[in-house]
Amino acid sequence: MQFLVIARDGEDPDALDRRLKVREAHLAGARKLAAEGRMVEGGAILDDDGKMVGSAVIVDFPDRAALDDWLRNDPYVTGDVWRKIDIMPFRIAPLRDMT
Repeated sequence: MQFLVIARDGEDPDALDRRLKVREAHLAGARKLAAEGRMVEGGAILDDDGKMVGSAVIVDFPDRAALDDWLRNDPYVTGDVWRKIDIMPFRIAPLRDMT
């Protein structure tokens, strides 16, 4: 089942530093999920100045419980980067020509 995850970083002065501190660990986990077919797409949400302030990802897990297990252990969660997380069931539209 696909999910859209929109996660907002904290808005305090140390938020970007927390993100940068665990970013490589987060990206390593995201690459592993991508190799497993679980991370469909993802990237940083930017403010008007191009500063990272959150993330948006499309993931594919068997169910919400499996998604929650991943989130519980992601460095952006354990590192107190993501402060507000919205999760919605999602289905990617078949827009690419499959022929």
